[in-house]
Amino acid sequence: MSIFGALATAISGLTSQSKALGNISDNVANSQTVGFKRVDTDFVSYVTRSTLIDNEPGSVTARPAYSNAVQGPTEISDNPLAMAISGQGMFSVARAIGITGTTPTFDERQFYTRAGDFSQDANGYLVNSSGYFLQGWPSDPLTGLPDRTKITPVQVSQQVYNPIATSQASITANLPSTSTITTPPLSLSSPIQIYDALGNQRLVTMTFTNTAADTWTMNVTAAGDVTYGAGGFDVQLSFGNAAGVAPGTLGSITTIGTTPASVTVPGAGATASDLGMVFDFGQGPQNLNLNLGTFGQALGLTQFASSTGKFDLRGTSQNGVALGSFSDLAIRANGDVTVNYDNGQSRIIARAPVVTFKNVDKLERLDGQAFMRTVESGEATVNETATNGAGKLVNGSVEKSNVDIASEFTKLIVAQRAYSANTKVVTTSDQMLQETINMAR
Repeated sequence: MSIFGALATAISGLTSQSKALGNISDNVANSQTVGFKRVDTDFVSYVTRSTLIDNEPGSVTARPAYSNAVQGPTEISDNPLAMAISGQGMFSVARAIGITGTTPTFDERQFYTRAGDFSQDANGYLVNSSGYFLQGWPSDPLTGLPDRTKITPVQVSQQVYNPIATSQASITANLPSTSTITTPPLSLSSPIQIYDALGNQRLVTMTFTNTAADTWTMNVTAAGDVTYGAGGFDVQLSFGNAAGVAPGTLGSITTIGTTPASVTVPGAGATASDLGMVFDFGQGPQNLNLNLGTFGQALGLTQFASSTGKFDLRGTSQNGVALGSFSDLAIRANGDVTVNYDNGQSRIIARAPVVTFKNVDKLERLDGQAFMRTVESGEATVNETATNGAGKLVNGSVEKSNVDIASEFTKLIVAQRAYSANTKVVTTSDQMLQETINMAR
């Protein structure tokens, strides 16, 4: 009985070492696979009978020991859309199971991976080298805030950034202080570039004429405007000549005889010097609010001494946008997928979360370095990056395989020797059985 037991035990040893060799082979073959997690081997003994006076041969079996939680080295990539996770967690991905026209249909099951070598496909989806589609929270196109109630494949479909008509503009400048009126009166001008509803650039020109001490007339014209005619309109600006107004700072904006009723000036008690006007460039009325600074403060328009005696323009701004076409795609450190346009604007279309599990080593392994949730792994928890134990994103990088070739070669030698030793036990048991049979002749 002991000889047969020894033979059976040796056979189980051969089987177990064969499994270990298979794991080593898999690891070595995938030593350069992005996001691959090696599989080690645990050997477990089985006891047939063991007492204080007798121990019968048992057996051994090999079980996989997964290393899903062991991070591989992070390597910089030339791909700007590549991502690695530093710490725990995985990317949520989808798997295409078919295509309708040019639109893929996706498996309803959820998949996860550490392979973050994503790139944009022909339909604008972000897909890794194994064919899995990155999923994220869709973002509001205006605010960029993610909708965390759903997670969908990330697709870049906004190829055009529509023009936005200018509704707010501001100017920061200094008018030279004068104590007497020159002949002819000192006249200075400054343009602001704005956009109409079709994205055309329109030039709004402000001409300042010194009409009295600390008093200027500002004439506003807009090229192509049909509302106020070629002459534009006038308002009066006063600097530091009212009670409680610091010298050189804007004190009031008032209408004069040539100011149309459609132009609104700040009312009593206002702090912001906003001048409201309406233009028409052929697309209907366009409201424009022009901010000239803050009353009583050295902000916006001021009137201080100037060594050159000229208009000192410090800056202008406006919130209009021209038509923009797709320029490139970028992923930020917080996972925001951002579309950049050639008009200098950008739009956040989605945010990629990081998914964590209570026991990541119990996930089911699939082709292409992907995983699926199991009962043993626990529920998937979808997190913002670097929150609730989730790792942070490393942009422009990929996580390489966590296989150490030197370590695998050492395991290979041990497995080979153990396999050879088990074959020796089989040979010896066979010889002993043969001797036993010969005794019966």
